[in-house]
Amino acid sequence: MNINFEYHNVAASDRLEIYTSTKLDKLFKRYDFVVNADVYFKLNNTSTANEGKVCQVRLGTPGQTLFTEASNAKFEASVNEVTRELETQLKRRKDKFARNR
Repeated sequence: MNINFEYHNVAASDRLEIYTSTKLDKLFKRYDFVVNADVYFKLNNTSTANEGKVCQVRLGTPGQTLFTEASNAKFEASVNEVTRELETQLKRRKDKFARNR
C-alpha cells in the first residue's frame, strides 16, 4: 500500500510516520479495496490548547475518495480520531458494495 506524507508548518517526523502507517495498515488489511493514502500534518494557530495539530487523510478507493480530518492537542490523538472516522466510512462503503452485488 502506498502512503504519501506531507507536512505544512511542521517538521517531518519518522516516529509520527511509523505510528500513522501502523494505524493505516490495519485499515488496509481489513479493507482490501483501498488503493492509496495521502496523509497531511499541519499546525494551525488556535486560541485553545486542545486543538491545532491537524491530521488529514485522503484514501483512494475505486470510484470514490474518502477524506477526513481531525484537530487535537497532539498529532497522535488526531491520527487516532481520523482512523476511527475512516473505519466508519470504509465500513459503510463495504456494506454498500455488498448490497449492490
